[in-house]
Amino acid sequence: MHDSIHKDTFTKKFTPLSNFRARRRKMRIAEISTPELRAPAHDRQSPSHHQDNHLLSQIECKIKQTETHPPDTPLPDSLPSDLRQLLTHLTQLLPFPTTNNSLKLHLWKLSYRLWNACVDLSNAAAAFRSPSSNFYPQNVAELRHVAADMLSLAVDVVGVPSPVIKSASFYYKTGLVWHDLKNFDLASTCFERATDLISKLDIRKISDAGERKLLLDLNIARSLTAWEISDKNLAITLLNRSKTLLFGSPVHFKALANQFLAFAKTALSRTENNGSFNEALKLMNEALELCEKGLSISRTREETVEIKELKSKILRFISAVHLQNGEFESVIKCVKVLRENGGESGDHHASLPVLAMKAWLGLGRYSEAEKELKGMVVNKGIPEGVWLSAVEAYFQAAGNAGLETAKGIFLGLLGRCHVSARAAVRVVHRVVGDDSGIEGSRIRAKMVSELASDERVVALFAGEAVAKERTAMHAVLWNCGSGNFRLKDYETSAEMFEKSMLYVPHDIENRVLRAKGYRVLSLCYLGLAQLDRAQEYVIEAEKLDPNIVCAFLKFKICLQKNDNCGAINQIETMITCICFTPDFLSLSAHEAVASRALPVAVAALSKLLNFYTSGKPMPTAEVVVLRTLVTVLSQDLGKEPEVLKFLKQAYDRASKLGADCFFGKGEVGRREQNWFGVTAWNFGTKCGKEKHYDLCAEFLRLASGFYSFVVDGQLEENHIMTCRSLILTVSAMIASENQRMIPLPDAEILNSLSVGSQLNDDKVNTIESDLFFMYVLNAYDMHGRLNNLESQQRLVKSFAGTKACSPQYLLQIGLNASQGPRFNVEVATFALSECLSGFLSSACPDYQNVALVVRRLIAIASMHKGDTDDDAVLSMYKQAYRIMVGLKEGEYPTEEGKWLAMTAWNRAALPVRMGQIDVAKKWMNAGLELARKVVGMETYQACMEDYVAGFEKKFDMQIAGESRRQLGQ
Repeated sequence: MHDSIHKDTFTKKFTPLSNFRARRRKMRIAEISTPELRAPAHDRQSPSHHQDNHLLSQIECKIKQTETHPPDTPLPDSLPSDLRQLLTHLTQLLPFPTTNNSLKLHLWKLSYRLWNACVDLSNAAAAFRSPSSNFYPQNVAELRHVAADMLSLAVDVVGVPSPVIKSASFYYKTGLVWHDLKNFDLASTCFERATDLISKLDIRKISDAGERKLLLDLNIARSLTAWEISDKNLAITLLNRSKTLLFGSPVHFKALANQFLAFAKTALSRTENNGSFNEALKLMNEALELCEKGLSISRTREETVEIKELKSKILRFISAVHLQNGEFESVIKCVKVLRENGGESGDHHASLPVLAMKAWLGLGRYSEAEKELKGMVVNKGIPEGVWLSAVEAYFQAAGNAGLETAKGIFLGLLGRCHVSARAAVRVVHRVVGDDSGIEGSRIRAKMVSELASDERVVALFAGEAVAKERTAMHAVLWNCGSGNFRLKDYETSAEMFEKSMLYVPHDIENRVLRAKGYRVLSLCYLGLAQLDRAQEYVIEAEKLDPNIVCAFLKFKICLQKNDNCGAINQIETMITCICFTPDFLSLSAHEAVASRALPVAVAALSKLLNFYTSGKPMPTAEVVVLRTLVTVLSQDLGKEPEVLKFLKQAYDRASKLGADCFFGKGEVGRREQNWFGVTAWNFGTKCGKEKHYDLCAEFLRLASGFYSFVVDGQLEENHIMTCRSLILTVSAMIASENQRMIPLPDAEILNSLSVGSQLNDDKVNTIESDLFFMYVLNAYDMHGRLNNLESQQRLVKSFAGTKACSPQYLLQIGLNASQGPRFNVEVATFALSECLSGFLSSACPDYQNVALVVRRLIAIASMHKGDTDDDAVLSMYKQAYRIMVGLKEGEYPTEEGKWLAMTAWNRAALPVRMGQIDVAKKWMNAGLELARKVVGMETYQACMEDYVAGFEKKFDMQIAGESRRQLGQ
């Protein structure tokens, strides 16, 4: 902190408050300027004052320490406190005897010495133009405060002119120092002490101009400190009290008016509501009234001019306040007064046309506002920043309607010598404005295009001196083009980008920037579907800066032209670029999908997969790429082999990297795993429905593999889907064998059996009964291929004991076992017998199936037991008869009943021919009994009964004849 208080003499005039923030370093005061401090002979010290002298000696010692202290070393913190303590001890000896004036004179001199030492320290710090790191203004301010307090102890000294004023001045200057240090409490204390000292004087008897100014400055300083601590009421009260301290001086009126104006400006800067505006306006009116009174008493031309200037300034601020409050009529009145004040010498401040224009805009009178704006064009005294502000305000108020006027004004300003490239940038930036919709943006862009392409505007940006402004103009136009591009207004966007190229020099350093411009123009014309023009721009860009972006733009153009081969070639080109990153392949795939160029998307994603084996970090997870690739292929027909290829790749990568690494952890990983499993399942079932059993088996095998992965260390609950997939895989393999008529090789059979071994009891019991049945059929078939009949029998018997087993399933197993090249009598008999029991145990038996089972059991028994065990076959017929007993008419299938009756009857033919009477009679009786239970066989029944009667008669006659022959013999 630099020192702002000069050294004082007893007769030195005081610095006005308005200048206390910019005080200059003063020369050291000569000792002859102080009064003679040698005491007269009759005023010599007596022994009773030794204590006073001892304290003064100690104080003088500390002051000497201050005077001799090097300015480049820190002032000890203890020095101000030591002096303060000594001064406190001295205060306890008050009051000093009135006869001991030498003591007071000595104290007076010590105070001045301490003050001047502080000035020296402050001036030494200020000489460095920046605060020294070793200078502590707080300590120096405390020493000043001690000096002021020390001087106040001897305020009634004899022989010093105006001692009270001088003591008050010390407090006043110390208060200013504390104010500068933002210690407003101590500043207020000093000002109040000075005010208390002066209050004892009769101010009417003060004739010295400096002393009078001190009274006013002290009151104003105290008011300013009160304002800083937000005691506004006290601050305004103190200013109003200052009106009694003006002493009829124009300088005093000006100083007080300036302080009122300063408070008003501060109130405006902190304004939050209309109340603050009103407060500021009230303070300005006070300042204006003081200016009027000061003018009435001013005597010199210089005083009159200064107060008039202040009055105009106040009126301009009042106009600004009215403008802020929306009181536009009042603004116009103030401007009129300012312009007419003094005729030709009226106020021509640069802000007046701006105030007037904004007021006319507020009143909606755009013609008057336009006149004010055009008036600034011919007024060369108006700074560039002022008319720029006015043009911006006109833009903001008039909107798109004022664009043409604003453009004409700006082009008219180009003839003025002070129009700069920076001003052109500001105007163009204002014309661009904020987002106002597509239509508004087009209007503004058209105006910007006309301004930016004007030769006079372009000429402003020639040369290296305006390189920064040229870059700024390019940025404004570029951003405008970007904004329209986002609005998909590609035509306007292209125009803006083309105009921005006017502000890019044609040199080697800027060729990359020019190439960037060409590339973005290519994008614009791509959006406009002008493909040839887009290709021209990208070719130009590639000449200046060949890189992968150019290759990508060519790729987009090929897509737009439906040139898939060209697009795929551009993918190959991108990969060979030095600046290639895999991100471009992802982006290419996205663009291809959006263009429905699925082969191109597949090519891009396939190329992208090749980079994952390198182990380098990739922007997208491999599982995402494979999922996307499969999804793209799924949108096209006949791509099942390719889908199978990439699903196999996904399975292989998951197996190699681990499920957590490939799919991801937690819920995300489980979703990815299920997606691949479901996709493989869906393709497998789809191929199965289309009878593509080879593909079906492959897809379902992969589905079982995906479902079997364990993600995030947790056992997945996908074992049901795993079982389903494995079962259907084997089914598809068997169906494929039947379709192609090519037997499964032994390896495939063993593989299928290994699949069955993976299905433990827990898994089997959780799947649906139909899949369980399918599993049993598949396993039965595989064991049959290996001639493992015992395993087949155990499998079927085990299945028959489960809850999932039903008579229908056993019927199917029995039928399969009883036909085909791998006939298994035991399994067929067991399955059909269990099936028959199941049907008959039902509350509502299905006699159609019962009849079918009975017929098949009879057939099996006839084929394998009829020759050796005729009774076994006969027992089946008798069982059928027992089933039919008690049934309603037609409940048992009639055709099946007829078949039973006829076949049983016909089985008697051979025994009859062979003379096996008893066997023949058993079969004829069985057929007759069955015929009696079947509706529609009455005729057959009668014939049968006649035949049986005749057969028995014939049989009896034969027996009788035989007996007679035997008796005759």
